[in-house]
Amino acid sequence: MYDTIIIGAGLSGLAAGIRLAYYERPVCIVEKHTTIGGLNSFYRLRKRDHDVGLHAVTNYAKPGTKTGPLSKLLRQLRLRWEDFDLTPQCGSSVAFPGVTLRFTNEFAFFEQQVAEMFPSQIDGFRRLVAQIQQHDELNLANRETSAREIVSREITDPLLVDMIFCPLMFYGSPTAHDMDFTQFVIMFKAIFLEGFARPHEGVRLIMRKVVQQYRKFGGELRLRSGVKRILSNGGKVTGVELESGEVLEAKHVVSSAGSAETMRMCDVPPPDQQPYQPGAVSFVETIFSLDVMPSDLGHHETIIFYNDNERFVYDAPTEPIDLRSGIICSPNNFQYETPLDEGRVRITALANPDYWMNLPQDEYVAEKDAWTNRIVESALRFMPDFRSHVIDTDAFTPRTITKFTSHFNGAVYGAPHKIRTGTTHLENLFLCGTDQGFLGIIGSMLSGITIANLHLLKPTSSI
Repeated sequence: MYDTIIIGAGLSGLAAGIRLAYYERPVCIVEKHTTIGGLNSFYRLRKRDHDVGLHAVTNYAKPGTKTGPLSKLLRQLRLRWEDFDLTPQCGSSVAFPGVTLRFTNEFAFFEQQVAEMFPSQIDGFRRLVAQIQQHDELNLANRETSAREIVSREITDPLLVDMIFCPLMFYGSPTAHDMDFTQFVIMFKAIFLEGFARPHEGVRLIMRKVVQQYRKFGGELRLRSGVKRILSNGGKVTGVELESGEVLEAKHVVSSAGSAETMRMCDVPPPDQQPYQPGAVSFVETIFSLDVMPSDLGHHETIIFYNDNERFVYDAPTEPIDLRSGIICSPNNFQYETPLDEGRVRITALANPDYWMNLPQDEYVAEKDAWTNRIVESALRFMPDFRSHVIDTDAFTPRTITKFTSHFNGAVYGAPHKIRTGTTHLENLFLCGTDQGFLGIIGSMLSGITIANLHLLKPTSSI
């Protein structure tokens, strides 16, 4: 009998596991796949290491900072700043037709950019920032509110509104066209007020450190252990049945699999399925290995969020891929003391989940190759042509995301409705991760910490 079984060995599940194991709770993480990481995993292909979800770690803070999300999670997980080895970005931008807003990890620079490019809007922008700073995004009782309505009260230029929303939505919105204001605040702080960084080794360093910490405190990790059913009796969870048929008993179950995905596993479904509807926003990601560094071609920016349309449209496209907008990321363009061994460019675009999920296998590879070429052509509006330097290519689609994360529709950011308290229709079944509401690498770990502290540790969970 375990105190807690955690479904999923992603960062949120591992963070929850560390908290419980530290306080000597018998805890077991069960993972369907042969490796850890979930949405922030990594893989090796043709002798090259690739990150899956990581463009950058958001919520950056300088080593020794006493406040903020990164400082909090390091304290909670008993980790050191050097364990994550974070190196800040060189600089990023939001590029729209005729206007580019650049930003670094120093917010004053971004504020100056807004003032120069949109002088009539700067007072409203500053009022919005003040409102963002006053909003308590960690308050689990916050009600869902339209971010566009709130932002548009202060900023009247629709171009600036779109340019602010573009990176925030690309990096954290499960909702088409709009965001919940609390989610907006989380992402604004993470990207603009705190900023980007990356470990030299990529996400595998972070994953290695958290797994080592989990095992150091006595936590059990079982791979190739997918959950078939969450078992309950009288409104309380009793354990899980694995796909192998093995039954594991537990006093509590925490699932990082997603809200809709978790409800499908329950032997007693919730009386109302409406709060657990899966998301529909997904992406295609292309990865290019180069025989030069991007900077050798004149590309120095860490991340470019681009849009080449009159308005920024964030929704599942009717075409296989929306070529009007996207993200260009170069893992090389961080302030490393030692350069990476090889040049790398990653380009991401919104995708139509139904199209990619339902393609016949014999057409899938050819379509993926064809659309990879079209994605590159669209991105070349915003960066130098690197195609003659490509020595290896890979791409993944909503189909790939669903296969390796089990998220319906390949919805990277999960369900539109977030369950901030993590509670469900079963007394001792809790949600953490994407559908609890904290997103990104730092956010997902804070989600696991929050749920462990709130529901499973209470008296012992002080920071």
